[in-house]
This record gives sequence, structure tokens and C-alpha cells, in this order.
Amino acid sequence: MNLFNKILIANRGEIAARIIRSAQKLGIKTVAIYSTADRNSMFVEMADEAYFIGGVELHESYLNIDKILKIAKMAKVDAIHPGYGFMSENAEFASKCIKSGFVFIGPDAETIQFMGNKIEARKFAKSIDIPLTEGVTGSVDELKKAARSMTFPLLVKAAAGGGGKGMRIVRSIEELDDAIESTSREAKAYFGDEDVFIERYIESPRHIEIQVVGDNHGNVIHLFERECTIQRRYQKIIEESPSPTLNSEYRKKMGEAAVKIAKKVNYKNAGTIEFLVDEDLNFYFLEMNTRVQVEHPVTEMVTSVDIVEEQILVASGYPLRYSQNDIKQKGHAIECRIYAEDPENNFLPAPGIMNFYHEPTGKNVRVDSAINKAAVVESFYDPMISKLIVYGESREIALSRMGEALKEFVIHGVKTNIAYLIHLLRQNDFIENKISTHFCDLKTGTILDSIVQSKESIQNYIPLLSFLIYSLEARPDNKNSVWQQIGYWREIMSFSVI
Repeated sequence: MNLFNKILIANRGEIAARIIRSAQKLGIKTVAIYSTADRNSMFVEMADEAYFIGGVELHESYLNIDKILKIAKMAKVDAIHPGYGFMSENAEFASKCIKSGFVFIGPDAETIQFMGNKIEARKFAKSIDIPLTEGVTGSVDELKKAARSMTFPLLVKAAAGGGGKGMRIVRSIEELDDAIESTSREAKAYFGDEDVFIERYIESPRHIEIQVVGDNHGNVIHLFERECTIQRRYQKIIEESPSPTLNSEYRKKMGEAAVKIAKKVNYKNAGTIEFLVDEDLNFYFLEMNTRVQVEHPVTEMVTSVDIVEEQILVASGYPLRYSQNDIKQKGHAIECRIYAEDPENNFLPAPGIMNFYHEPTGKNVRVDSAINKAAVVESFYDPMISKLIVYGESREIALSRMGEALKEFVIHGVKTNIAYLIHLLRQNDFIENKISTHFCDLKTGTILDSIVQSKESIQNYIPLLSFLIYSLEARPDNKNSVWQQIGYWREIMSFSVI
């Protein structure tokens, strides 16, 4: 059995760089594709070969199946890795890769199609006795009729939805008809599929997911769980493993449920089973993501399994290198997503020119990023800049280490969520794990106030006096001075002391 000689990464940014690193560890050559905006990106430099694919519009580049396959043929690759987002859960793309003679590093197209439809996935989960929230499916008129007999509040969701789009909470029967119709319209616009379904809405849920990996030989294992409850606008911003919510009993039950789902669909490669968990630790199947997740590094940190490496090996035909008994959780890992966004303005993206970028370093600190220096944060793509992951022997140590690492993460020129994350981690309710998916909605005002108070507590004369004292001994041409490195001034100031 032979490993691939060369793979193409049908993606960009930090996940493209992440895949390249694992491929290089295995001695596999890599091919990057890049748009006009990504011409000078780090992942392009890292790859063995790189090909221009089109302009900044996604349909011209990273979502253009024909162009991707044309480059794959030109580069004579063996396989294609889709990363996450873009084409990663596109069944048509997976199918065309296979028909064009390339291995798709992911599950079968049929599995992507089947598990990607939330209605079909729910029916399947119910058929194998996986816990579900009460729900109904059917035509718009059938939903309107059936929902009237359900207990409010309800959640109206797009069948093909994701990323928080195509979802509405309905708290009264008066809101029902409009919610169903508007969600259906939104689903059609975003996903090309107007089908919606309704399920019981859990008021204060936690979002916990189980990482699974399957091979082509019928083996499926789980790599335990990730706590993904801290979200804003349905987008995760902090993830950790192990979940501080679960005890050993429920950890075992959820892991077994996830493996059962994966085995029943003959799942191959890496995937994630997502669950909602209520205040009594009852868990309910939410959906399956048939790809590698953004937050996979926290699982890697506590299990010592390189998930992307395992993806490549499994796709090459190798059996899993681990049995379930081999997988242990050790220590605690936390990931914070660093975004170019404005928390004070409803977390709106804040693209622009970054004129200084400095990553934290040190033992048990990992940064997955698409950049290693000041760059432009483009408005065409997701505003995530980097992922900061830390490891500690306990959650307490990991939280402390994350706080210190965030303070060392310095970005100038664009607004970021770094200060927001620092102050979020200091919230007592977060430290004590008194959280739900509504945490950011409830706490953002308090967090923003604490940021303002922190800034106002610093007397203006302190940085000025510090620099004045420093300048007495400083040499203007010293390129290694802290003032040069942190980049607070375009030009270093100087004082004359007489």
C-alpha cells in the first residue's frame, strides 16, 4: 500500500497551511491554489507548487469545481483535500473528484449528501435510537399545522442550513407562520433548498461535539469530545477539550452514540457528530459535519492524534493506526479564534491593512495561522486571522496560560476580538462553567464595559514616563528594542532631557 505522491488543497488560509504541514510530515508533495487576493499568502509559499485559479469572487476561484479539477490534472496529483468550508461538504465536488481519477480526502459523496440534509439525518438518527429533540418535517402547510400541537418555544431550521443561517426561534403561535415562510425563503437564497423543519427549542443548551474517524476497513473510533458552547451569532469562538460539563458516564454514552452513527452510515475519514446538551445532561443529536472542523486542534492536543495526518492515511487506504482503547484524554486544551471584527459593533467584520502582527510563543502554545507577518485582511473571505491553542495539565492551568498568551498576541491596524476574549475568560460564570450557547448574548455588555474600565484605569502618564526613562539610555538605531518590536509608533519618538 502506497501513500499519495502529491495532493492538491482545495482551500486557502490557515487550513491550507495546516494540511500542508501534515502532508510534509508524511513526505507528500503539496499543490496550492490561490486567488488574486491570496497571491502572496503564506500557504502559497509553503506548498511545493501553486497555481493561480481566479479573481476574488468565490465562483471564479475556490468554488469553481471545473477550474480546481483542471489544475489537479495539470499538476498530476493523486488526491484532493477540501479542508473545511468551501467545497468540503459539497457532494457534487466529491463525486467529480472520484470520476476525474482523484481520491477525495473525505467521506463518500453519498454520505456527504445524506448527512448534509438535516431532515434525512434526523430521520436516520431516530431510526437507530439516537436521542433527538421533538420535531416535525413536511411541506410548509404541514409544518404550520403540526407545529400548533407542539410545546413552544420552537426552532425553525433550514434542512440544508449551517453556520447559523436559516434559523429562527419562535416563542408564540402568532410568530409561527411568518417564521416558517421567511426561513424557507432564506434557505432557498443561501442553500438553494427551501425545505425547513421544526424542532423543540432547548432554552439553555450546551453545544458538545464528538470527533470520529473511520477507515475503509470498517473501523470507526471517536477521539472524545469538544465543548463548543461559547458562540456569537451561532459561530463558535472558544472551544475546549475535555468538556468541563461531562462526567465519565455521559462522556462514554455520547462517544458510543457518535460511533454508532458513523458506523451505521459506513463513515470513512474524519467527521464530527454534534449534540445539544440540556441542564440535566440529556443529549440530543443535532447534525453531522462531514469534514475536519476548525476546532480540531484542541482534540489533537489532548489525544496526541494528528487528525489531518490520519485523514490522509485513511484516504490512502491504510487502516486506522489506533483502536478505541488506545485513545486517552490527557490534560486540557483551549482554542480561541482570533477574528478581525468589532465586538462593539455587533462583531461586524473589520477587514483592512494590518500594520503589525506578533504571535505568542512558548511551551504548550500553538498558533494555526495563514500569516506570519503584517498583512491585509481581505473583505472577500472569513475574517478569522488565526487560531490560538494552549495546553495545560488542568483546565485552571490552561485558562491561565490562554490569558497570558492572548495578552502577548499583538495586532495593529485592524480591530480584533482579542480584548473581548481576554475579558470573557475572566468572567466568573465562564470560569465556573455556568454557560450556555447564549453566554455571549447575555454577557457581551458586561465584557465590553470591563474592557473600557480596564483602559480607563491606566493613567496617561505611565506609558509616557516609561518611555522617557527608557529614552535616557536608548539608542535610536537599536532594532531590537521593545519599542521597535511592539510597533506602537510608525516613527520612534525621542525626547531631549535637560
